[in-house]
Amino acid sequence: MFVIGIAGGTGSGKTTVVRKLIERLPKGEVTVIPLDSYYNDSSQVPMEERQKINFDHPNAFEWSLLTKHLQMLKEGKTVEQPQYDYITSSRLKETITVGPSEIVIVEGILTLHHPELREQMDLKVFVDADADDRLIRVIKRDIVERGRTVEAVIERYQRVLKPMHEQFIEPCKRYANVIIPQGGHNNAAINMMAKFIKQQLRDK
Repeated sequence: MFVIGIAGGTGSGKTTVVRKLIERLPKGEVTVIPLDSYYNDSSQVPMEERQKINFDHPNAFEWSLLTKHLQMLKEGKTVEQPQYDYITSSRLKETITVGPSEIVIVEGILTLHHPELREQMDLKVFVDADADDRLIRVIKRDIVERGRTVEAVIERYQRVLKPMHEQFIEPCKRYANVIIPQGGHNNAAINMMAKFIKQQLRDK
């Protein structure tokens, strides 16, 4: 199993990079594990308090469960991946059954933050993008997918996203084997990554 960690700021183009990478890799051999699925279960917390949770802070994630699941996949076992509901800010009761595959991609803003998780990776990638571009993508996404207003998105960006990016996400660059500027638009970098991964699989 070849494990790839893909990190980067909110709206940097991580999802696009993952999609384009999957298109270039052997069909049916790639499993994607979103870091967002491993937010702590806050269903027991009152809704008013849930709204105050900082979901861009490392403490918002259940790292122990993610590292355990990744290890189980490496051992050829099946795991029950959690699902997270952004509207209610809680973990759903339903899970997704995920089995081992040749390539596993763990994708999320802080994927390269946790030391134990990094140790399980064969390739560490940081997707970089201009702050203005990221903000525009966040506004578009949060309005459509998460029912937020423009004012709410900008307020959250200034209060949470920007400071958390500077404090926790940007420093993750130091752990990356590959940094992809221009996010999902950088086809040259994505092509090189795909070739490298295929070669690693052949060598194994």
